[in-house]
Amino acid sequence: MKRHKQALTGNLIMQLNPVMRGWAQYHQHGASKRTFAKVDHQVFTLLWQWARRRHPRKSRHWIRDKYFRTEDGNNWVFFGHVRRPNGTQQDVRLFRASSVPIRRHTKIKGEANPYDPQWEPYCEARLGIRMAHNLRGRRHLIRLWKEQDGLCAVCQQRITQLTGWHSHHLVWRTHGGSDRTENRVLLHPNCHAQVHSQGLTVVKPRPSQGVGKA
Repeated sequence: MKRHKQALTGNLIMQLNPVMRGWAQYHQHGASKRTFAKVDHQVFTLLWQWARRRHPRKSRHWIRDKYFRTEDGNNWVFFGHVRRPNGTQQDVRLFRASSVPIRRHTKIKGEANPYDPQWEPYCEARLGIRMAHNLRGRRHLIRLWKEQDGLCAVCQQRITQLTGWHSHHLVWRTHGGSDRTENRVLLHPNCHAQVHSQGLTVVKPRPSQGVGKA
């Protein structure tokens, strides 16, 4: 803001948003919501000073109406406009750090051994959580879900957000299996536990799919 005192509002927002978003996503695993809200408040204070400096003779209400609007219950959304390459105008608004969800890291159990078959279900569950929290991982999950027509590879019932899911390795990682999509299927959590407890073998979903004893 100090380097762009005379910038257009939209251009200033386009400069601030990547910084705000990158900082918040970097700290989302350790910082608290209170910290993010404090950062948002500090940025608001600087923006208010920035706007008052540009219009020293205007009233507070005039500045508020020019630079801020109400969205989703928030009465102080800093907004502006930028010109697209095709010449049309696009509305932009300031990114809020507090809009980034906090995702706490779950510490791995000290006795967990990725080379021990007994810990295979635990390691698979952790891998599934990591996949769901990044774009590439979500693409793989969607691909698996579509390959299976949204059905569990064991019970052939629908996999939904309500039922939950686990990513199962056809060839266990403890037996040298890879994390590639070709070596994984989606199962209900209960079906996944049954596969490991009873030693069942799961095959890739095809027009005819079966489950049998290993």
